[in-house]
Amino acid sequence: MTMDQLMQGMLLLACLGLGLFCLTLARRLRKLNDLETGLGGAIAVMAAEVDRLERAIRSARDEAMEASSRLADEIETARRERAIWDLRQRIGAAAAEAPPPASAQRRLRKRSEVTHG
Repeated sequence: MTMDQLMQGMLLLACLGLGLFCLTLARRLRKLNDLETGLGGAIAVMAAEVDRLERAIRSARDEAMEASSRLADEIETARRERAIWDLRQRIGAAAAEAPPPASAQRRLRKRSEVTHG
């Protein structure tokens, strides 16, 4: 056997080994991509879950924005009502402190003159 034949034999064995390796990888890849038991199924399930979670997040965000808007409206209404209440309190306090109108003072003077005189 010559060196050339030996090298060709080794090359043939290497090619056979690589062929077996490729077949083994192809089988593993097929199992991995199997939609029922392999990683392909897991990826499909995860993709469906991600879509479901994205929809839930969008829905929650929309509800939160709506609730925030309603709360801002309620706060504004409460501020207006508080301002009206404060104004009424000030008007009431001012009316209690203000002297009676001039016509009422004249009537009071006349009554006191009638009773004292």
